[in-house]
Amino acid sequence: MEITKTSTKPKVQEQDHHDDHHEQSFITKYIFSEDHKMIAKQFLITGIFWAIVGGAMSSLFRIQLGFPDMDLTALSPIIGNWLTPQGKIDPEVYLALITMHGTIMVFFVLTAGLSGTFSNFLIPLQIGARDMASGFLNMLSYWFFFLSSIVMFISIFVEGGPASGGWTIYPPLSALPQAVSGSGMGMTLWLVSMALFIVSALLGALNYITTVINLRTEGMTFFRMPLTIWAFLVTAILGVLSFPVLLSAALLLIMDRSFGTSFYLSDIYIAGEALSNQGGSAILFQHLFWFLGHPEVYIVILPSLGITSEIIATCSRKPIFGYRAMVYSIFGIGVLSFVVWAHHMFISGMNPFLGSVFTILTLIIAVPSAVKAFNYIATLWRGNIVFTPAMLFSIGLVSFFISGGLTGLFLGNSVVDINLHDTYFVVAHFHIVMGSASFFGLFAGVYHWFPKMFGRMMNRTLGYIHFWVTFIGAYLVFFPLHYIGIAGFPRRYYSFTNFETGRIESFIDLNTFVSFAAIITFAVQFLFLFNFFYSMYRGRRAPKNPWNSNTIEWTTPVEPGHGNWPGALPKVERWPYDYSKPGSETDFIPQNIPLSKTPESNMPDDTSR
Repeated sequence: MEITKTSTKPKVQEQDHHDDHHEQSFITKYIFSEDHKMIAKQFLITGIFWAIVGGAMSSLFRIQLGFPDMDLTALSPIIGNWLTPQGKIDPEVYLALITMHGTIMVFFVLTAGLSGTFSNFLIPLQIGARDMASGFLNMLSYWFFFLSSIVMFISIFVEGGPASGGWTIYPPLSALPQAVSGSGMGMTLWLVSMALFIVSALLGALNYITTVINLRTEGMTFFRMPLTIWAFLVTAILGVLSFPVLLSAALLLIMDRSFGTSFYLSDIYIAGEALSNQGGSAILFQHLFWFLGHPEVYIVILPSLGITSEIIATCSRKPIFGYRAMVYSIFGIGVLSFVVWAHHMFISGMNPFLGSVFTILTLIIAVPSAVKAFNYIATLWRGNIVFTPAMLFSIGLVSFFISGGLTGLFLGNSVVDINLHDTYFVVAHFHIVMGSASFFGLFAGVYHWFPKMFGRMMNRTLGYIHFWVTFIGAYLVFFPLHYIGIAGFPRRYYSFTNFETGRIESFIDLNTFVSFAAIITFAVQFLFLFNFFYSMYRGRRAPKNPWNSNTIEWTTPVEPGHGNWPGALPKVERWPYDYSKPGSETDFIPQNIPLSKTPESNMPDDTSR
């Protein structure tokens, strides 16, 4: 028995560290890599590209809304066929820009760029694993996303224009090619792209779940995991359960478009001609779409909240307040996110009784969200706060999460929502709580873990400028939209100057102000891009643990190899939030330090953690 044991152990070790010493070509190291850290960087760089594209689109239609009489002929070398002979954005193109902006930001940036980056990068490092459960499936996950990106990018330039049915692609606009110009080839490519994207999301999510459950290092119990890992785990579960529903909705839409079925179509007249479709229901699509659509909000925001939890505890130099309450709130949000989807459909003609049920459930989901907000504030309270750029973005996220969440209480109430639905109030709400908050989580994560990703430090001064302009700019863009929405401005309208009422005219100036703020806020993101790429090669060399953090990813070398740890995997001895313990010589005690080495600071409940 002993001979067998000693003879097999070196083989396991040799296998574990084989990749550390194996020479890799450029293709196997950077393109078809199976290393979770490289795949995370691939997701991040691709997500940054899409963020630039999506941001540029939003700037274009904000110019249209804020300056409806502006001549854009100067932009014709770039967007020539999108302009009318008068130098204005074509109305059909305007709708397509809004559609593509929503799709790109929600799926390609905030889902793949955020979750794909940090779930890939942090899960193995923070649970003490060599890599993901399946490096090959992980590689496939990125490449399906890349193929999806190529198809979506091509769809922007096809004849007839990109998909233009709104990012929710409601039929019949999306089901009938003759309904609108963007429902031709652009819509077909959109559906193909989303099918590939869903495959990517499912491969990634199954990998994340398997890795967290099976590959935790010795001593890493579930309640010793950082809150980041809890957030990524629940996010992955949400993705596995909800994305197939969107895929089914897309497949039924493809059947209606190409094979003459009538899942969503019934009694349709186009140009005076009655189509043969009977028996379908466009409301069915809404149910299927929003069954994914609302969990998608939390697929986007939960990773950001997990990142924020880690950064706030580290930079406050305090244990996270209410660790178990935070875990239960993540689960509570995950479960409740599946039973509130119909609050997007209060004006679709649903039964008022159902409306009241979904109103109550929507208001209940505010409870675990409020627990998280309260616990963040309690962690910050009287903490020895270190204001790194990552910490500022995390505090900014908490601000957006609270202010945007409060406006959600209005929209979750069916009585109020009937008046506010499809106005700019809705746009303001979800851009603050989902868009801005999630982006701030992404920025916080990049600033915080950049030293571990690239072995260098980002410029702190540029980080501060980036934060303050973006934070103030985001509020200047989206807060006024609440007032525009209450005044009754409908979303997705090309122009409001045709309305000859005093009320509309009085808000034109406010729209102009919002557009100015949006363009400035978008422009400052290039400062972040410069800081990111310059620091990657020229930044100051990073120390091993620049933030004095407790989690075990900081026990790896400055730039970890494919196996993450060159020797044996670390053994976890305590929870990840032992900051500023009374009696301790230092204000942090890493997770791999045994309790026997810190007798002066041990608490009675330390052994139960």
